[in-house]
Amino acid sequence: MSALKRFFVEKAEQVTSLSGEEFEHAKNVLRLGVGAEVILLDNSGKEYTAVIASVGKKEMLLNLVREEVGEREAETEVALAFGYLKNADKNEFIVQKAVELGVKKLVCFSSEYSSAFMNANKLERLNKVSKEAAKQCLRSVAPEVTYADTLEKALTALSGFENKLFACEFAETSGTDIACLQGSTAIVIGSEGGFSKAEEKRAKELGFTSVTLGKRILRAETAAVALTAVVMFSLGELGERE
Repeated sequence: MSALKRFFVEKAEQVTSLSGEEFEHAKNVLRLGVGAEVILLDNSGKEYTAVIASVGKKEMLLNLVREEVGEREAETEVALAFGYLKNADKNEFIVQKAVELGVKKLVCFSSEYSSAFMNANKLERLNKVSKEAAKQCLRSVAPEVTYADTLEKALTALSGFENKLFACEFAETSGTDIACLQGSTAIVIGSEGGFSKAEEKRAKELGFTSVTLGKRILRAETAAVALTAVVMFSLGELGERE
């Protein structure tokens, strides 16, 4: 039997209203009607099994029948900050794969060599991708994607993490043994142009450690996914399920 369809709501209550794009998808795409059972998510980490009680023109009402704690969230907090890229599809790719890998915090930023510009519509689209990815991989939480208009602001937003990794192509060695990571971890990846020496220096002043991804220069989107996957594996988040 296929998994129950999943929908995000503002807040799950005993009688919950589903509206907007989630309602349109449930009614017009999936053609769900009265009596259908679904999972509601409100980013609390819980999953609510609900039954559709009524379907109107702009909303459907659902009755909650069961509440459980989601089992798919990573135990260790991992954040990914990435330089905003010129190609919209590549930014969406990074967000999608980061969510699938279990990242809990996503920050896109502009830096010295950035040549793309963010706006409200683009940020809204990235958050929609985060929700879609969370539903696809059965997560209970869709990480919010935020934007920092400078690298400094992005780095400051990650100040509370135990491990802070700053990937740059001119780093000859890694200051941290990624294979031995423990604790919350922040990852920073640059845009197409990478980082300047001044940006690396400032990152180090803020407690970040430069790391190398090897002798080959990776595309920004490849670097983001590759380093995130390696970090998740090192932290035990890609191991066997209990």
